[in-house]
Parts: sequence; structure tokens; C-alpha cells
Amino acid sequence: MNRREFIKTAGLGVIVLAAGKFEVSEGRKKTMEIKAVKLYEKGFMTQPFAMGLEDGEDKFDKSVKYRSSLQNYLIDMGNEVILVDTGMPIETPDMAVDVNAPIYLGSRIDDYMTAFNKLGYKKEQVTKILVTHKHPDHTGELRSFPNAKIYISRVEADAMKLEGDNVVRVDFTDGAYENFEKCQKIADGVYYIFAPGHTTGNSIIIVENDGLHYIIHGDVTYTDEALYQNKLSVATEDKVAARDTLNKVRAFIENHKTVYLSTHTQLGYENLAAKKVVNLNNMPAPIPPAMNYGEQKFSGKYVCSVCGTVYDPAVGDPEHGIPAGTAFEDLPADWKCPRCKQGKDKFNRM
Repeated sequence: MNRREFIKTAGLGVIVLAAGKFEVSEGRKKTMEIKAVKLYEKGFMTQPFAMGLEDGEDKFDKSVKYRSSLQNYLIDMGNEVILVDTGMPIETPDMAVDVNAPIYLGSRIDDYMTAFNKLGYKKEQVTKILVTHKHPDHTGELRSFPNAKIYISRVEADAMKLEGDNVVRVDFTDGAYENFEKCQKIADGVYYIFAPGHTTGNSIIIVENDGLHYIIHGDVTYTDEALYQNKLSVATEDKVAARDTLNKVRAFIENHKTVYLSTHTQLGYENLAAKKVVNLNNMPAPIPPAMNYGEQKFSGKYVCSVCGTVYDPAVGDPEHGIPAGTAFEDLPADWKCPRCKQGKDKFNRM
């Protein structure tokens, strides 16, 4: 089979964007472009958070920190614009710096729509949005593109209770792509691939262009150092599926010239700009995060560092028996994030 056809193999949740030149309506050819939509910068994550799922967080050094950020991606196909995820909701308060937190996304650069517009696009140009998973830092502004088709795995769509004529619940019925068993062809050269683990309905995206493969993966790993060291983040819903997905991603990289586009490290857009191909046997030296944050003020609210859910004491969590007026410190020790089920220790002050 040729590169524009589905190829052999085994299964997860990934989106793949395929190669070459694409005809535009005027008959010209335009090279596909992938661009980063930059939202937060100058954050950090700890080694136990990034790598501690299987071995245990206590086996890693919490004083070791990696750079963290938040960015999503945009694919300009020449004749249409496809988004991969849509950032935090604009009303989400900024996370305060807590140097003891497992992850701090960083300071806000722009809200999603401002960052999108700065790239030179209008929302009317977006025809499709590919959602890697349900968390708010990946789905926050789906509402801002009412005319775009939203492609999301059926599992995640049901979890979010997404409804509307523009919501496409994807069942990955187009067969295998390389060593991924289930994919859905989205456009010529664009494939959406089922890759569960981080969430039970997680997906990823692979883009083939000019002899390279670009994996846009959401949160298969939180930092590239974990990819190189073959480690999984504690922010995972299905440990067994996450291991299978990371194995498949690494096997794919071993057999293809791959640029790895992460969501939660600046290495994502740095790799994109340099077209840096992953060599799993040669991990680049980590760059320490900036840690000079100055004096911080706190609002009393807390935000889940994994999915972006905000706990507001004034509201509480009545659905789970927590009345309004309950301070975060007074929540039961076994209370968990209502959305991603992470514990209190994964929440940061705001």
C-alpha cells in the first residue's frame, strides 16, 4: 500500500497528518504548515509527576524539574484549517506559583482566541477540530468555533456530554495505520488515531510532510525527557493502556523520522521550529526551567494541575457532597478532582 493508504498494524488513539503538497481552489499548490498556538510559558513539572506512574513517585527526585508550558497546534492544509485542541477556557484564573507543586503550567501568554488570531487566522476558516482528550486545557474553547466539525472519540464525547450537529463521535473505523490498530481518515493525509491511556478515550495525531512524521500527541508524555526514558506520568487514567500506547509511539518513532510535538513543554514548539527528529538513543540535555517568580498572591481557589478544573470554596463540590463554603484545606483526604479523579496533591493554589 502507498503512503496515502492505510498501512498495517496495531492500535491506539493518535491523529496522523500525511505528507506532501495539497491543491488549493485556485489550482496552486501549497505546502502544509503546522503552527503552535502558544498559551502559557515558563512553567515547571517535577520528575515524580512526569515519570512516576509505574515505578512510584518516591523513586524519583522531586527537586529535578523540567520546563512546562501549554500550547496547542494548528494545521493549515492550504484549502482548510484544522485545529488540534483548543486550550483553556478564557475565564480560567491564572495558576499561582507554588514551588512545591507537581506541575505549574506557567504564566499566561494569551487566551486561546487571541493566540489563534495572532497567527493570522479567523474562526470562520476552521473546518475541523481534532480533540486529543476531554480535559479543559485541550477543549476550553471548542465553543468559539460553532461552524467547525468537532472530531472526538466516542468515549471522550460521552464523558463530556458533548451534543450538537457539529460533534462527530469517532469510532476509528478506517482500519490500521502503521502499528496503530484504529484510525479515522480526516482529510487527505490527516489521520486521527485511537491511543488510550492518559484518558480512556485518548487520541493522537501524526502528520506526514516532506519526508517527516509529526506526532501531535496531547499528553502521552508530559515532557520529552519521559519519552526518551520510557516513563509515564502519574496523570493517567488507564495504566495498562498508557504503557501500550507509549510502547507503540516509541516503536513508530524507531521506524520513522519523527518530530514530537508536545502540549506541556516548550520542546513541543521548539521541535516544530527546528524540525528536530527524535533519536531515542540520544536524549538532548534538559534545559532547567526559570524559577524566579517573585512574590505571589493567592485567591483561595485551587486548580487541578492535570486537567485544569478549578475548585472554588465559595461553590464547593455539591455533586460529591462538599457544600459551598468548604475551604480546600478542609476537603476530605480522599477527595478527588471531579473530572480527572486525581487527588488533592495535584491541585495548585491560584
